[in-house]
This record gives sequence, structure tokens and C-alpha cells, in this order.
Amino acid sequence: MGPYPTKRKEGGGRFAIWLIRTIGLKLGRPAARALLYPITLYFYFRRPFERRASYAFLARVFGRPASAIEVMRHIHRFASTILDRVFLLAGDFSRFDVRIHGIDELISRIRPDRGVLLLGSHVGSFEVLRVAAAERRDASLCVVLDRQQTPAMTQLLEALNPQVGRMVIDASGDPMDVLLALGEALDKGQVVAMLADRARPHETTAVVDLLGAPAAFPVAPFRLGSVLRVPIVLCFGMYRGGNRYDLYFETFSDGLALPRRGAAAELRCIVQRYVARIEHHVRQDPCNWFNWYDIWNSAHAPDGAIAANADRAAGIEASGQTS
Repeated sequence: MGPYPTKRKEGGGRFAIWLIRTIGLKLGRPAARALLYPITLYFYFRRPFERRASYAFLARVFGRPASAIEVMRHIHRFASTILDRVFLLAGDFSRFDVRIHGIDELISRIRPDRGVLLLGSHVGSFEVLRVAAAERRDASLCVVLDRQQTPAMTQLLEALNPQVGRMVIDASGDPMDVLLALGEALDKGQVVAMLADRARPHETTAVVDLLGAPAAFPVAPFRLGSVLRVPIVLCFGMYRGGNRYDLYFETFSDGLALPRRGAAAELRCIVQRYVARIEHHVRQDPCNWFNWYDIWNSAHAPDGAIAANADRAAGIEASGQTS
């Protein structure tokens, strides 16, 4: 659920945390954004995995080979959202123009004794969700985060906003403890948010269609929604350049019920519906695709290859978190 644990360590550590806070918070966002151009060039020329991942994805969505400029634009978009995490986690929302769509889809499903499972993805910015949480005090947000996966990011979160850090459910703990924590939060009427588009190594996946080819996605978030019997709402924080974001909330289910027989086939249909919404948004704005993970080849790969892909993707995000 959410970001998975991997063997590859997060890059940058405490020095990177200091660097982000110094450049971003002390020098300001404009100065920090100016540094994104050399960072983009570095990733393009010195990080072949990211470069190949971008070329491959853009070729799929465009139906033609991508140009070098298009790939650099893709990398720059990713770097921009990573920088904005600093300000969003610090609660500095005033510098952003966030247009919120469909918030009533979420709010109308919250009850005092039953919250909502909010599923995001590596499309756009998940952190921009905090803008909606700040504007709507009637929605208490709790985020599922793997603290072992991203220790530097966890330290950054706690340093910038300790109160937000206390609203995190640590996904790296015992699975039963995590499930109990999720149930407790939902029983209090909280919105529990997690990323749902990437499987942990060796986790059960469903192979569905994305951009005209089979791709592997985890089934665990949807099993969880069925077990906890809560509404599921999707969210997409699409970055539009500059300081502009569009934050979309979309009702996915008012309660999933899996049959005893044919549960696997039903889960595959459910995952396909989720992936169809991902495809809808990335076709409209391909440079918001930040899943640096070959989910297409993983649909046919053995577990070891999936784990290796996951390790590489985690390394990219760790580097991005410290850019």
C-alpha cells in the first residue's frame, strides 16, 4: 500500500535535507526553480535509466518516438513537483494556484464514524492534496507512508511540519498493525490517503491494459477497500507549470464487495477501472507521469526482475526528493 519498501537506499540523506531547506525556504522558490534547469540536464545526460524510462513512456503515449526536448520537459516537470514538496509540506500554500475539482465527491462521503479511502498514483503531485485538506477543515487527512523506504523524506516532513508528520501511518510496520491503524483512522471519519499504482516486490498484481499494452498493478489497495467497507475516491494533482495545479477528486466506489468465487476476475476489472482513470489524465498531460518503473515489462517479468525494477524506481524518487 503506497510506496513499497526496497533494497535501494534513499539518496542524499541529511545534507540533501539541509540543501532543500536552504535553497527553497531561505533563497525562495524562484531561485530554487532556476536550479532545476541544470538538474534537468544532469538527469538527461548522466542518468540513463531515467532518460530511457521517459523516452519509452512518451513513445507509448505519443505513438511516435519522443524528442530530446520532450524528454527534458518531462524530467523538468518531475523536478518542479519535487521542489514544490518543500513548500507544500511546510504549509506554504499561498504561493500556489490550485484549482480544486470535485471536492464534494469526497466530502459528501465522510461520516463521523466512517471515513474515505483516497487513492492516488505517481501521476502529478500527491502532496498538493494538502491544499484541499487545509481549505476543508471538515476533512481530516491521514497519509500512508513507508518511513523505512524514505528516511530522508520522513525527516524533512517532520522538520518542516511536525504536526503533519504525526498524521502518518507507517506502512513499513507489521501488516496487521498497519491494517488496525487504517481501520482506526477510518472509524474516526478520517480520509486515509495512499498511492495505489505500484506493487511491492513479490506482491500480487493484476495485469490490465494501459496505453494499449498489458501492465501490472497491485490489487492490495482494492482488497483493503473491500475488507474495510469504506468508499473509495481517486485523486490526481496535475501540475500545469509555474505555480499552477489542478486537483481532481473522482468517486471510484461507494463500497467494494468481492465475490467468494471469481474474486480474482472481479479484482482485475476493478484495477482496470482505476488504470483507465490514470490513462485519461496522462493522455491529457503526459508530462505528469512520474512512475519511473517499467510496469509494462513487469507484467511478464519474474519476481526478481520486478524487484530490480522497483529498486531502480525507488532510487530515482529518492534522488528526486533531494533535488
